[in-house]
Amino acid sequence: MEYGLLGLIVLIADIYAIYQVITSNASGAAKIAWVLGIIILPVLGFIVWLIAGPRGNKAHV
Repeated sequence: MEYGLLGLIVLIADIYAIYQVITSNASGAAKIAWVLGIIILPVLGFIVWLIAGPRGNKAHV
C-alpha cells in the first residue's frame, strides 16, 4: 500500500498526457511515439511530455 496513492497520481497524470497527445495537432507518427513513450516510461515519459510534448489544439494568435 506504500505506492498506492503515488501510483494513482502517476496513472491519472499519464492518462491526461495521453489524452492531450491524442487531441493535439501532431502527426500520427508523433502521436504514436509520444503515447508509447508515456506508456513505457510512465514517470519519465510524463515529465518529458510536460517539457517538450505536442501542445493541444489551441491556436496562439
